[in-house]
Amino acid sequence: MSYVVFALKWRPQDFNAIVGQEHIVTTLRNALQKNRLAHAYLFAGPRGVGKTSTARILAKAINCAQGPTPDPCGKCPSCTQIAQGNSLDVIEIDGASNRGIDEIRALRESVKFSPARSRFKVYIIDEVHQITPDGFNALLKTLEEPPDFVKFIFATTQPNKVMPTIISRCQRLDFRRISVMEIVGQLEKIIESEKVEVQKEALIAIAKASDGALRDAESILDELVSFTKGRVSLAEVVSVLGLVEQEMLFAVTEKIIAKDARGALEILDRVIGQGKDTGIFLSNLIEHFRNLMVARVSRGDASLIDLPEETSQLILKQAEHFSLEEIFSAFNVLVNTQEMAKRLDSVRIPLEVSLVKLAHDKKGDTLHPHQHARRESHPLPKQGIEPKTPAAGEKGTPLPAEQRQEEKIEPSPETEISLEGVKEAWQGIIESLSRVKISAGTYLNEGMPVKVERNVLTIAFPMNYSLHKESLERKENRQLVEQIVSQVLHTGTRVNFILSKEEIPRQDASSHPFIKSVLDSFGGRVIAED
Repeated sequence: MSYVVFALKWRPQDFNAIVGQEHIVTTLRNALQKNRLAHAYLFAGPRGVGKTSTARILAKAINCAQGPTPDPCGKCPSCTQIAQGNSLDVIEIDGASNRGIDEIRALRESVKFSPARSRFKVYIIDEVHQITPDGFNALLKTLEEPPDFVKFIFATTQPNKVMPTIISRCQRLDFRRISVMEIVGQLEKIIESEKVEVQKEALIAIAKASDGALRDAESILDELVSFTKGRVSLAEVVSVLGLVEQEMLFAVTEKIIAKDARGALEILDRVIGQGKDTGIFLSNLIEHFRNLMVARVSRGDASLIDLPEETSQLILKQAEHFSLEEIFSAFNVLVNTQEMAKRLDSVRIPLEVSLVKLAHDKKGDTLHPHQHARRESHPLPKQGIEPKTPAAGEKGTPLPAEQRQEEKIEPSPETEISLEGVKEAWQGIIESLSRVKISAGTYLNEGMPVKVERNVLTIAFPMNYSLHKESLERKENRQLVEQIVSQVLHTGTRVNFILSKEEIPRQDASSHPFIKSVLDSFGGRVIAED
């Protein structure tokens, strides 16, 4: 007897075997018990989650010798023939290869004939969205008023491409992606029955790689069982699927925490040297920061993190080194990296830039001579608050450094400020804010002062930077920005953040503190200037 792959061998044969679609099963069971079956169903959802299997089980249920029943016997001629795929009254059609008006007209003619042996004639059309508009239009009248002995079951992964007039004539049931732990549970049943030994962490990795598709997970497991001679371990799953080890994700995050940009790049280089896909590494890193976010908000509860207990505990510990705002900022940087990678058709360069951006040293220990001169001409205290300078013609002896640090500087609320003055001091404001709170400085750098009225400074952000605006509008961030702006401008200033549809002029990137730090760290210099 020829070998049967896991995806076929373990295909559900009744409603009890369907995994992760309880809402669908309950709806269909109740419809069968109450004799309230619709004449047409539309099963929508991702691939590999049980749409076609459910359609076959429904066909069994309504044609079973003991039915219609929510629990088909699986032994009568009708159930046996449907399971084997050779029933004359259950017709499965591939929408991709039968998409034209001629094929639909032939289907319309066949609908008129009564079932050969069964109670109902069931048409299962897979990937129904592939049918042409003319084909759909030819089907409309038949679908609206089919013969009493005909049932239609449509399945699609793209319901948005199905004509609204078709959807309105069907009862739509949406299948969801299957959770990681539900997939793991089904895989455990398979390996127990097949007498195969697989490490629990390996099963979780398989489930995560399948992206919610049980069929994909079963196929991957089948491949791994063939690949290995004995026990399937996590290392073999990583090797076969080209995944990135959790240790690498933890390691690069540790480098980000330690502000070790060089170390982060070395880890990335090691990942690439092992032949890993940088796109997968980036996606996994985004998911890692998602887990860090969940760990921060769950306050020690690891139930929302689909990882082994030991790994979840490590996530909880690592999350303690980040604030939520820092996680949001990192997440934003990494997601933007994906978009940039698509435009550049390269993942490595944008990813390297992002890792350096996330792991650069805030303090900027290494300075070039021209940077020393600039800071000496525009001194700023350690906390990023510039001391008030004497007014024109005012004389006095400079205070000692210790006394200057302790002196509380009161802004002058009566002094009017101008938009030009704010723009001239803008880079100093960002630098001062970045030294106090790097995330707030990063957010503010994406904005631009656009209006000053009665000492209220309006700062505009592009429409796609709403996250930056909302973060800065939080009470603690707004107060910090107002404090820094007031101290740098020597006058009491309030701020207002807006989103603008107009193009906002961006500052020279080389003037940003982060870019300066990168240039310093890697010994860069400007070789050309327009």
